[in-house]
Amino acid sequence: MSTAFAPSSAAEEWLVICLCAQWCGTCRDWRPALEQLAAMHPGLRFAWVDIEDQADEVGDIDIETFPTLLIAQGPRARFLGPVLPQTAQITRLVASLRDDDRAGAAPPQAQALLDRLRGAKLERI
Repeated sequence: MSTAFAPSSAAEEWLVICLCAQWCGTCRDWRPALEQLAAMHPGLRFAWVDIEDQADEVGDIDIETFPTLLIAQGPRARFLGPVLPQTAQITRLVASLRDDDRAGAAPPQAQALLDRLRGAKLERI
């Protein structure tokens, strides 16, 4: 299943940040699929954050399961949580957030993390 995402304005830009670690085999295996997903959906911006290399920006948020995604719409964090490393699942998750403005209750620390990461140099996918 493939859902096309139209490009959005900067104020409504969708950002999908994958929080991973280089030492994690699942993360290394997942990265090519995430790159493919990014290529399939040019209306979304994808970024890769190694939680150890960017520990200052990640802060004290405890990432227990990899991969974990932070999804934002414009300045607002919409989702923070672990996901199965499957492109179809990520596509459905983003589509559900886009279809329903009330969907995706991100925990309070998600907004603080998003704000810190927006000020950091993110590795675009």
